[in-house]
Amino acid sequence: MTDRPIRALIADDEALARKFIRRMLKENRDFEIIGECSNGKETVAMIRKEKPDVVFLDVQMPEMDGLAVLESIGIEQLPEIIFTTAYEQYAIRAFELHALDYLLKPFDQARFKDAIKYAKERFRSDRHNEGRMQLSALLENIKNKPQYLGRLVIKAGGRITFLPTNEINWIEADDKYVHLHTSKARSMVRQTLSAMEAQLNPAKFRRVHRSAIVNVERIAELQPLFSGEYSILLQDGTKLQVQIVRASGKTALADR
Repeated sequence: MTDRPIRALIADDEALARKFIRRMLKENRDFEIIGECSNGKETVAMIRKEKPDVVFLDVQMPEMDGLAVLESIGIEQLPEIIFTTAYEQYAIRAFELHALDYLLKPFDQARFKDAIKYAKERFRSDRHNEGRMQLSALLENIKNKPQYLGRLVIKAGGRITFLPTNEINWIEADDKYVHLHTSKARSMVRQTLSAMEAQLNPAKFRRVHRSAIVNVERIAELQPLFSGEYSILLQDGTKLQVQIVRASGKTALADR
């Protein structure tokens, strides 16, 4: 047990999120902010250098996500972790892990105060080392049992809605964002196409182009073009170009 300030690191790629956490922590004398990071690689370096007591860790960050950060540091070197993210699908993983806490954006002051109150109680007790075993359990669970998204969180117009992935016809890349095309509407999510691809079931969603992923259940027709190229016709009438390649005797859809 110790009465010294709890050394906190803020790791989030959103400036507004970092500002909110920074402001809330500064109002609490039990915490000392030792740094801020905006991507996974910075976070790994800062944890190794400063050895914080607790990290407010965004699950989705550029270059390396929060779970990859945990793996890179190693269980023995990990501080307490409070996950912060807008991606609801990670909640089950975090709570199975029994992480220190999990804050689903947009969280308010009351919810954040509850989180840091619990963090302080746990840190002041003799139980703060229990988190390493729990984090180890989550990482092993994720490695051994890949979990694919069943729905996506959509933030727009001050509202948060949930879109089942089976309603998506295709996904279009737009720099650091993706557009999710359904039969009813088009939604935008702040995530790269590669990051999105890694979270989708490859048996249902295939990358057919550097800028497009399709729901294979929405493919109506595969139309041959020239030089081994094909055009995909979706059930909603959308046409996407794709290239067929042969590897190891198998035919597969490939990036262009």
